[in-house]
Amino acid sequence: MIYILVALESELPRKFFYKNTTRNYEIIYTSFINYGTAGTLKPELAGQLLEVGTVYQRDMDARPQAPLGSTPFENGELNASIVLSDSNITLSTGDNFVMSTPELVTDLVDMEAYALAKSCKRFKAKFTCVKYASDFADENAADHWAENVSNGADKFIEWLKQ
Repeated sequence: MIYILVALESELPRKFFYKNTTRNYEIIYTSFINYGTAGTLKPELAGQLLEVGTVYQRDMDARPQAPLGSTPFENGELNASIVLSDSNITLSTGDNFVMSTPELVTDLVDMEAYALAKSCKRFKAKFTCVKYASDFADENAADHWAENVSNGADKFIEWLKQ
Protein backbone atom coordinates (compact mmCIF):
# COMPACT_ATOMS: atom_id res chain seq x y z
CA MET A 1 0.00 0.00 0.00
CA ILE A 2 1.26 3.48 -0.89
CA TYR A 3 -0.20 6.33 1.13
CA ILE A 4 -0.73 9.76 -0.38
CA LEU A 5 -1.11 12.65 2.06
CA VAL A 6 -3.35 15.45 0.79
CA ALA A 7 -4.50 18.46 2.79
CA LEU A 8 -7.94 18.86 1.25
CA GLU A 9 -10.21 16.50 -0.62
CA SER A 10 -10.94 19.29 -3.10
CA GLU A 11 -7.27 19.21 -4.13
CA LEU A 12 -7.44 15.54 -5.16
CA PRO A 13 -10.98 14.16 -5.05
CA ARG A 14 -11.10 10.52 -4.03
CA LYS A 15 -13.54 9.52 -6.80
CA PHE A 16 -11.39 11.20 -9.49
CA PHE A 17 -8.18 9.70 -8.17
CA TYR A 18 -9.38 6.10 -7.91
CA LYS A 19 -11.06 6.25 -11.31
CA ASN A 20 -7.75 7.24 -12.95
CA THR A 21 -5.19 5.04 -11.20
CA THR A 22 -4.43 1.34 -11.21
CA ARG A 23 -1.89 0.98 -8.40
CA ASN A 24 -2.57 0.18 -4.77
CA TYR A 25 -2.84 3.70 -3.31
CA GLU A 26 -4.69 5.12 -0.36
CA ILE A 27 -5.36 8.83 0.08
CA ILE A 28 -5.18 10.35 3.54
CA TYR A 29 -6.62 13.85 3.94
CA THR A 30 -4.45 15.41 6.57
CA SER A 31 -5.10 16.88 9.93
CA PHE A 32 -3.03 15.58 12.78
CA ILE A 33 -3.49 14.88 16.45
CA ASN A 34 -0.37 14.22 18.46
CA TYR A 35 -1.09 12.36 21.69
CA GLY A 36 1.55 11.36 24.15
CA THR A 37 2.96 11.80 27.60
CA ALA A 38 4.82 14.82 28.84
CA GLY A 39 6.64 15.84 31.94
CA THR A 40 5.25 18.79 33.83
CA LEU A 41 6.93 21.61 35.65
CA LYS A 42 3.71 22.47 37.51
CA PRO A 43 2.57 19.92 40.13
CA GLU A 44 -1.09 20.94 39.73
CA LEU A 45 -1.03 19.63 36.14
CA ALA A 46 0.15 16.12 37.03
CA GLY A 47 -2.24 13.39 35.96
CA GLN A 48 -4.21 15.66 33.65
CA LEU A 49 -4.90 15.42 29.95
CA LEU A 50 -4.08 18.82 28.45
CA GLU A 51 -4.49 20.39 25.04
CA VAL A 52 -1.39 22.41 24.20
CA GLY A 53 -1.80 26.02 23.09
CA THR A 54 1.80 26.94 22.22
CA VAL A 55 4.91 24.85 21.54
CA TYR A 56 8.54 25.88 21.82
CA GLN A 57 11.80 24.34 20.66
CA ARG A 58 13.72 23.93 23.90
CA ASP A 59 16.96 22.67 22.33
CA MET A 60 17.54 25.51 19.88
CA ASP A 61 20.23 27.63 21.50
CA ALA A 62 21.96 29.75 18.90
CA ARG A 63 22.64 32.73 21.15
CA PRO A 64 23.81 35.37 20.36
CA GLN A 65 22.53 34.88 16.77
CA ALA A 66 18.96 34.30 17.99
CA PRO A 67 17.12 34.16 21.31
CA LEU A 68 16.85 30.84 23.15
CA GLY A 69 14.25 28.69 21.36
CA SER A 70 14.49 30.56 18.05
CA THR A 71 16.04 29.33 14.83
CA PRO A 72 18.56 31.85 13.51
CA PHE A 73 18.04 33.29 10.03
CA GLU A 74 14.54 31.78 9.77
CA ASN A 75 11.89 34.46 9.65
CA GLY A 76 8.18 34.43 10.32
CA GLU A 77 5.99 32.19 12.39
CA LEU A 78 8.25 29.14 12.09
CA ASN A 79 11.37 30.53 13.73
CA ALA A 80 10.28 30.24 17.37
CA SER A 81 7.04 29.48 19.22
CA ILE A 82 4.11 28.01 17.31
CA VAL A 83 0.59 28.78 18.44
CA LEU A 84 -1.77 25.82 18.04
CA SER A 85 -4.89 26.88 19.92
CA ASP A 86 -6.22 29.33 22.48
CA SER A 87 -5.25 26.99 25.34
CA ASN A 88 -2.90 28.61 27.86
CA ILE A 89 -0.87 25.38 28.20
CA THR A 90 2.70 25.71 26.92
CA LEU A 91 5.05 22.89 25.96
CA SER A 92 8.70 22.77 25.01
CA THR A 93 10.29 20.01 22.97
CA GLY A 94 13.85 18.82 23.25
CA ASP A 95 15.93 15.76 22.56
CA ASN A 96 16.43 14.84 26.20
CA PHE A 97 14.36 13.39 29.02
CA VAL A 98 13.94 16.42 31.30
CA MET A 99 15.01 15.73 34.87
CA SER A 100 15.45 19.30 36.11
CA THR A 101 13.96 22.66 35.22
CA PRO A 102 15.22 23.69 31.77
CA GLU A 103 16.24 27.25 30.98
CA LEU A 104 13.24 27.65 28.67
CA VAL A 105 10.43 27.10 31.18
CA THR A 106 7.00 25.91 30.00
CA ASP A 107 4.12 23.98 31.57
CA LEU A 108 5.02 20.70 29.87
CA VAL A 109 8.09 19.10 28.28
CA ASP A 110 8.26 16.39 25.62
CA MET A 111 10.47 15.10 22.85
CA GLU A 112 8.42 15.39 19.63
CA ALA A 113 5.62 17.96 19.48
CA TYR A 114 7.58 20.95 18.17
CA ALA A 115 8.89 19.10 15.11
CA LEU A 116 5.40 17.82 14.31
CA ALA A 117 3.85 21.27 14.82
CA LYS A 118 6.46 22.94 12.65
CA SER A 119 6.03 20.42 9.85
CA CYS A 120 2.26 20.78 9.93
CA LYS A 121 2.48 24.58 10.02
CA ARG A 122 4.89 24.57 7.08
CA PHE A 123 2.50 22.44 5.04
CA LYS A 124 -0.64 24.20 6.33
CA ALA A 125 -2.04 21.03 7.93
CA LYS A 126 -4.18 21.35 11.04
CA PHE A 127 -2.32 20.10 14.11
CA THR A 128 -3.67 19.42 17.57
CA CYS A 129 -1.41 18.42 20.45
CA VAL A 130 -2.82 16.64 23.51
CA LYS A 131 -0.53 15.49 26.30
CA TYR A 132 -1.00 13.47 29.46
CA ALA A 133 1.16 14.92 32.24
CA SER A 134 2.75 11.67 33.38
CA ASP A 135 5.57 12.87 35.60
CA PHE A 136 7.29 15.81 37.19
CA ALA A 137 10.30 16.91 35.22
CA ASP A 138 12.66 16.16 38.09
CA GLU A 139 15.26 13.60 39.18
CA ASN A 140 12.49 10.95 39.50
CA ALA A 141 10.98 11.64 36.06
CA ALA A 142 12.12 8.41 34.40
CA ASP A 143 10.68 6.20 37.14
CA HIS A 144 7.42 8.15 37.42
CA TRP A 145 7.01 8.17 33.64
CA ALA A 146 7.43 4.36 33.53
CA GLU A 147 4.79 3.98 36.26
CA ASN A 148 2.29 6.35 34.59
CA VAL A 149 2.95 6.06 30.84
CA SER A 150 -0.38 4.35 30.05
CA ASN A 151 -2.57 6.21 32.58
CA GLY A 152 -3.70 8.81 30.06
CA ALA A 153 -5.06 6.38 27.45
CA ASP A 154 -8.64 6.32 28.78
CA LYS A 155 -8.65 10.09 29.19
CA PHE A 156 -7.49 10.53 25.60
CA ILE A 157 -10.19 8.19 24.26
CA GLU A 158 -12.80 10.24 26.16
CA TRP A 159 -11.32 13.45 24.76
CA LEU A 160 -11.67 12.08 21.22
CA LYS A 161 -15.37 11.42 21.82
CA GLN A 162 -16.07 15.10 22.59
